Amino acid sequence: MRALQLTGPGTLELREVPIPEIGPADLLLRVGAAGICHSDLHVLHLPFQLREDPLTLGHEIAGTIEAVGANVDGHTVGQRGLVYLCWSCGNCRECVSGNENVCLAAGRVAMPPCPGLGPDGGMAEYVQIPASSFVPIGELDFLQAAPLADAALTSYHAIEGARAHLRPGSTAVVIGVGGLGHVGVQILAATTATRVLAVDVSAEKLALAADCGAAEGLLSESATAAAILERTEGRGADAVFDFVGTDSTARLAVESVAPNGAYRMIGLGGGAPELTAGPAGGPGWPWGASVRKSYGGTKSDLINSVALARSGKLTVEVERFDLADGRAALDRLEQGLIRGRAVLVP
Repeated sequence: MRALQLTGPGTLELREVPIPEIGPADLLLRVGAAGICHSDLHVLHLPFQLREDPLTLGHEIAGTIEAVGANVDGHTVGQRGLVYLCWSCGNCRECVSGNENVCLAAGRVAMPPCPGLGPDGGMAEYVQIPASSFVPIGELDFLQAAPLADAALTSYHAIEGARAHLRPGSTAVVIGVGGLGHVGVQILAATTATRVLAVDVSAEKLALAADCGAAEGLLSESATAAAILERTEGRGADAVFDFVGTDSTARLAVESVAPNGAYRMIGLGGGAPELTAGPAGGPGWPWGASVRKSYGGTKSDLINSVALARSGKLTVEVERFDLADGRAALDRLEQGLIRGRAVLVP
């Protein structure tokens, strides 16, 4: 089969490799589509390899079951679905409590094995997955389904963790209307009564946010925090979802979140919010506000995201690429030229 593999730091090749052999608890999935995430760019730019062998990238995977392991019940050849990306143990207290994304077996790192970040991923014609990670999608189009595995999962989880702040009359700020952010705007619009203010450096991305349900778009500039305060009677946003995570967006979140509000760090831009133990006041961290660094989501979050998509309340803006054009798609993503989510089709 063909697979898009990382063969060295910064080196991505389309290679011919054997179709994976599955174990008794596994499924072999014929890939229908694989989304591209900024995490793939992070892996591509690492100065070291995650493992000695070439690694097939891709953790947003949708496809059709091609073969079923001997000990697997409840799944059949021909079923369509996507892959839950947290390959957790399923037995620890976090997993049985429904917090598979922070499985105890992953230690303090709290990142269970994830396809494309250790095990081979889905930027290939076939992928081997644990049967427990398969989530049915019915007749949902693979191009729409694949990005749900992260772009929707991660967004839904961050929003779910701040749901108590999203009451009628509240204001939520979404910073960054990219692959995750435009999905986050839709989830907020579909599942809460909050008013959504979108922030981005691009007027085109703000237009996408409006299409997704944002009440207003604000260009990211020095006066953006003041504009958010003006629209919230000086108090700030009840929840700020930062899908970028750079120093500038972290500073914006700190300066615009309300007392008792929620700041959710989702983007992996390496930004450091200035949180001090000094008295609250001015542009600094307000009294009672919480900050949470959110990773992935639970399997329940993914099932709920699929339900939103199947009901027509969540539509991913997709740019389609052939598997052979994977490097070009990653380059476009790095240049900020992708509207929504880039998706590869084998």
